[in-house]
Amino acid sequence: MGSDSDLKTMKPAVDIIEEFGIESEVSILSAHRTPIEMIEYAKKAESNNIKVIIAGAGGAAHLPGMIASISTIPVIGVPVESKTLKGIDSLLSIVQMPAGVPVATVAINGSKNAGLLAIQILSLNNTLINKKLKTYKETLHSKVIKKNKNLNNLGAEKYLENY
Repeated sequence: MGSDSDLKTMKPAVDIIEEFGIESEVSILSAHRTPIEMIEYAKKAESNNIKVIIAGAGGAAHLPGMIASISTIPVIGVPVESKTLKGIDSLLSIVQMPAGVPVATVAINGSKNAGLLAIQILSLNNTLINKKLKTYKETLHSKVIKKNKNLNNLGAEKYLENY
């Protein structure tokens, strides 16, 4: 992430990756304030056996794109909500990468989905992760089915009282 103030936003990605038992690391690397360290990190990522990078950044949000410009590892950008423009600036900065420098981009503050997308990428070559991911999706499905049954049994008003 570009700043320690982004950690609260990025924590759901860390949590879901840990839930799947996948090793990860969390770093503060700013494209603007620590460019040399960011470049070194991106250059060494592949040799350090990193398979996917999730980069969260706010405002000008150059971190995901700069990492993607240096590394061949898939990069997932998380636009971090800013005070001034509510994260629209971050979203537009990350999503409008030039041809040849792709960055997968999730919703503003969508780090949990960034974590899940990283898990999906890793699951392509790891049967254990793939099995856990299928179980996770089945659990999501079951939860919605249960909620729908409760809604139908209780009606909208009583359901919302318990919500």
